[in-house]
Amino acid sequence: MPLWFQTALLPRGWIEGVRLHLAGGSIGRMETGVEANSDDERHAIAIPGLCNVHSHGFQRGMAGLAEVRGPAGDNFWTWREVMYRFLDRLDPDQVEAITTLAYAEMLERGFTRAGEFHYLHHTPTGIPYDNPGELTERIAAAAASTGIGLTLLPVFYAHSNFGGAPPTSGQRRFISTIDQFAALVEASRIAAARVPGANVGIAPHSLRATTPDEMKAIVSLADDVPIHIHAAEQAKEVDDCVTWSGARPVEWLLEHLDVDSRWCLVHATHLTEAETRSLAESEAVVGLCPITEANLGDGIFPAHSYFQQAGRIGIGTDSNVQIDAAGELRALEYAQRLNTRSRNVLAEAEDHSTGRQLFDHALAGGAQALGQPGTGIREGGVADVVSLDADDPVYYGRTGDAVLDSWVFAGGKIDRVWRAGQKVVERGRHIAGKEITSRYRRMIESVLE
Repeated sequence: MPLWFQTALLPRGWIEGVRLHLAGGSIGRMETGVEANSDDERHAIAIPGLCNVHSHGFQRGMAGLAEVRGPAGDNFWTWREVMYRFLDRLDPDQVEAITTLAYAEMLERGFTRAGEFHYLHHTPTGIPYDNPGELTERIAAAAASTGIGLTLLPVFYAHSNFGGAPPTSGQRRFISTIDQFAALVEASRIAAARVPGANVGIAPHSLRATTPDEMKAIVSLADDVPIHIHAAEQAKEVDDCVTWSGARPVEWLLEHLDVDSRWCLVHATHLTEAETRSLAESEAVVGLCPITEANLGDGIFPAHSYFQQAGRIGIGTDSNVQIDAAGELRALEYAQRLNTRSRNVLAEAEDHSTGRQLFDHALAGGAQALGQPGTGIREGGVADVVSLDADDPVYYGRTGDAVLDSWVFAGGKIDRVWRAGQKVVERGRHIAGKEITSRYRRMIESVLE
């Protein structure tokens, strides 16, 4: 059955009367400026689904558990200890159930593909599973059961700090040798082959978790696939990197590696003007996770300066403390407003919609970061379509970019989502939401008992 929308955001802008003919997960043919037919499935407002460039699915289960003040100043590093204690309790069934819930919620909130930065590899004692791809397969199973698109990013993690410092006990489930990681990448490719439309990249965790020689060996496995890395998230990380190498993390990466359009530098919060300019020129994507970055007290990315230099971004949910594509865009703009004490900072030009500018950046940069050719609702493209709920009062009387502004800044609702042509969200809930939530409840209660 064709899908007909009263209005849809296409690559050339907002178009009235759009009919999509779906074929094999793609948009086989598109008609514009047409009235609805009796055999059409009719909806009001269509926008493309977004890519979530950075997720740690299992962390959804600890959302809200790190909000109790400790005896000293709380920061990213104290939060990390809470995360280590949480993951020590997780078995494969629990990892799968938590990640499945996270992926269902992503679909409900406007994401149609997840970039899973997957670093949880071993048993709670740190011993590898008999099947080295045990947890990788659980991530793939979560994607397959929810229908979300998946870019699997297996993570190489070997050290606790710069210069090859030994890993800590809390990191024992992450640690791999180069040979173990190569086997994990192969297991990831096998697991991803079972998920329609999935692909695999690689992810050296960070400069502090790898040595330069390890980094070069890991990157050599990449070929033309996405390469993701945490970089310059925390001020302490920057200081430690300078102590170790005499250079800042982003500065070191740009100087020593061929950072190009394959790369996604996650966070990149703390940049100098020179780093901002050079990173934009590299054509890499910065993976921004504004809700997590605010939750952890990371700092504020220099988005205004970066955009002025044609820098590319994607958005991600990182710790999954809150899952909301529009919320990430809103948090990005609001941080800039607080920092500059002004409004509509990232709109870039007079009379430009802030919501539209943010959306366009996230759409293009997210697709690039996850290795997805082309963007948007177009003939031949993957049928990843989000329908906004026209019965939500925040959309009343809005047309064009004002619709996006209302979605981003006024909390507008989503009613339906199609991923690769399959309807996965109906009336705002994942079609298997009841079952997914019930399983999650059983699993999380067993983790926290």
